[in-house]
Amino acid sequence: MRRFLLIAHRVPPSGEFTLNDLAGGGGRMDEVARAVSTAFTLSNDLRRDTELTVLFTAAPPPAARKVEMVGARLRYLNPDERSTAALLKNALVRSVNFPREFESSPGLRVSAADPLAELRAFLAVPGTTWMTESGTPFRGESGNGAAHRFVISDPYEPSDDERRLLEASGVPRRSVGPRSLRTSQVVDLVHNALDLAEAAPDGPDLSGRRA
Repeated sequence: MRRFLLIAHRVPPSGEFTLNDLAGGGGRMDEVARAVSTAFTLSNDLRRDTELTVLFTAAPPPAARKVEMVGARLRYLNPDERSTAALLKNALVRSVNFPREFESSPGLRVSAADPLAELRAFLAVPGTTWMTESGTPFRGESGNGAAHRFVISDPYEPSDDERRLLEASGVPRRSVGPRSLRTSQVVDLVHNALDLAEAAPDGPDLSGRRA
């Protein structure tokens, strides 16, 4: 299983942005949507072994939002960023006046959240890796044999509070290369490294059987 936690720092958690201005008024929703699409989409299918949580942190609790997506159940996700942004926007807008967690569309749940508490809980689970430019090279070696977990950020740096949590957690820091890449490219390279590691003759067999 592969799990990503994506921190979206400037996307309005209320969903009050236009699909015609995802990079500006949308707070870089264009890149958040690309990262979501990249996390799940294959050439003609979806990655059913992947889950992704997006924390929308541009407003403090209770306005902050959490969107959780489960590949095994996901529907209506297309490869293009505009339709992915529309799927996320719909979830955010619908959640504004809804007090509890609910499923906005199959495989996509949305709820109010305390982003720092969510980040802390994610970091506490074994097998978690922080993807950061200052990390050591990633070659698909993280994980505990059953799950691979990654914290990634949108185009903006983690906040001071987020960075303190990340640094204090002691989780490994990994990087996919020496250049500053887009969030979606980092997700793609992480998937590729894991795909290659799992396909190797002596690679991990996550099905529970020996390769």
